[in-house]
Amino acid sequence: MTRVMSWGEWFAHDGTALAELVRKGEVTAEELASQAAEAIVAVNPKISGVVELFDDAVADATVNGAAPDGPFAGLPFLLKDLGPTLAGRLQEQGSLFFKGHRSTSDSFLVTKMKAAGLNIIGRTTTPEFGCCSSAENPALYVTRNPWNTEYTSCGSSAGSSVMVGAGVLPIAHGTDGGGSIRIPAGCCGAIGLKSSRGTFSIAPYGSDFTSVVSTQGCISRTVRDTAAFVDACRGGAPGEFMPYCRPDLPFTEMIARDPAPLKIAVSHEWGPYAATPHIAAELARVAAFFESLGHHVEWVVPKVDLERAYAAQTTCYITNFAQTVNNLLRSKGVSEPPPDLIEPMNIRIWEQGKDASYTERADMQAVFNETARAFGAFYEEWDILLTPTTARETPRIGTTEYLTLSDNPSALDWFGNLWGFFAYTPLSNLCGTPGMSLPLAVHENGLPLGMQIHTRQGNDGLLVQLAAQVERAIAGKWTLGALPEVHVTKLG
Repeated sequence: MTRVMSWGEWFAHDGTALAELVRKGEVTAEELASQAAEAIVAVNPKISGVVELFDDAVADATVNGAAPDGPFAGLPFLLKDLGPTLAGRLQEQGSLFFKGHRSTSDSFLVTKMKAAGLNIIGRTTTPEFGCCSSAENPALYVTRNPWNTEYTSCGSSAGSSVMVGAGVLPIAHGTDGGGSIRIPAGCCGAIGLKSSRGTFSIAPYGSDFTSVVSTQGCISRTVRDTAAFVDACRGGAPGEFMPYCRPDLPFTEMIARDPAPLKIAVSHEWGPYAATPHIAAELARVAAFFESLGHHVEWVVPKVDLERAYAAQTTCYITNFAQTVNNLLRSKGVSEPPPDLIEPMNIRIWEQGKDASYTERADMQAVFNETARAFGAFYEEWDILLTPTTARETPRIGTTEYLTLSDNPSALDWFGNLWGFFAYTPLSNLCGTPGMSLPLAVHENGLPLGMQIHTRQGNDGLLVQLAAQVERAIAGKWTLGALPEVHVTKLG
């Protein structure tokens, strides 16, 4: 393996900066991939974030089709082992049941990634089918938080978050169906944007019309890398059910200037859920910081029937994941989930959701509509909503109540417990609105704590613009300038 710079220099360069080195001819894309691979080999035994490293893509940055003239110029990149498919590569979805499954074609988003010049060099860990707060099944892998390996990374974009958090790569792929980009990014000290519905395509296997709540995106260390990823990879495939609109200006241009003074509402008491006292205090500190940037900040709870919204979200998840399992069973000609190959809670979700009626889904959609309209009215008055990313402290490894290894007999109760932890992320999936987790705070135990900014549907550019203002104000020192215990700068 070839190392072209020190680990301190590696971490000091984000993806945009590394791509610029390639364009200038100072390094090659293969040299960057080799150094990234060295970092993966060094840290993966400690945090288990990468399922597979593609040695051929490390040796040749074009082997997976990355365009050398794309904006990322062959930058090494990791793909979550769930969602978009890469032709000829395994995609096992964190499941023993799907072990050995090889994709036969590229999904539309992967073609966009390739055109952007992203060299996909491996795939990252995820809980089974993405239905869990942590990639933590000892039969497969246990993904650990680089800040303290006794704690989880959360999920479901677990592996991507720990690899970015550990400085291995500046940017990696994630998916978000209820917080799965924002939550692990917040837990691992990274930036996570869940984009508006209608930003990234999930063609050809599904659409925003069929998926309802899930979207794609990235986890990064800098706002400009996130902006560049969205600019390059957004857009719909032919035949999409809804329009895929572009902003008037690329995000990479928008972030060069601060937003005008904004009206920012702050809250953490959402229906039956509220943050712990320490998280609430960190929220107040961050709110005061936003006020110091010249924004009007006020504590306001959105006028939304939150209990009905969470109940509808639960219906959505049980019925969606039940059909995910159903479709996988059909693909293998199996009528029931094998208990030795599919995790217990995913089996219970299948049992409790597979026969849901159209009436149940119609009732769910009616509440989705009410909730989206209520938040829409809220964003007519407020530019930004500021909340924590999570309401509770990051769990230790082995906290089974949040895992699909749980023995909880009720999927309804299991999801209700999840919402108590992830109270502030799922409703933006319900509404199709954007949310962005920024590593601005810490838990009492010193682990990172994300703070989340939300806004109206389609206004993602304002989030990245505000995030860029914050990044400049703190001189790029996210997580209060601290580094995790497992980090590339601590390698020999």
